[in-house]
Amino acid sequence: MGLGYYMVKEVMREIGNKSREFYEFVLPPVDVVIQNDNLVVSVDMPGFNKKDIKVRIHGHMLSINAKRETIEDGTIIWRQRPNVIDKKIRLPMRVKEEEDVGASAKYQDGVLTLTIPIKTGKSISIE
Repeated sequence: MGLGYYMVKEVMREIGNKSREFYEFVLPPVDVVIQNDNLVVSVDMPGFNKKDIKVRIHGHMLSINAKRETIEDGTIIWRQRPNVIDKKIRLPMRVKEEEDVGASAKYQDGVLTLTIPIKTGKSISIE
């Protein structure tokens, strides 16, 4: 039973590592909604500290990066929660590098919420 138990334990650990890597690559869940001339982006990121989250807009891309330290205290049986998030989201509008976007961000209860004003353009009068 010793060898079988050890093999099962190692297989389960490897499955846990791969599922965490999948989560870090594909997820976290993101909602993008237009509300009252604003683009609202909500990202589920439980367990991260606000100071460890970096957000950047460049061109059509919104980049969200976060990293947290893991506490290795005790024997790890199963670990799926991500330690790193590197998410790129294509926005429906373009932001120039020198442009002041006027966006705001809030991190509460494990959810990062970004509010980005949508500039609808300039009115053109018809003569």
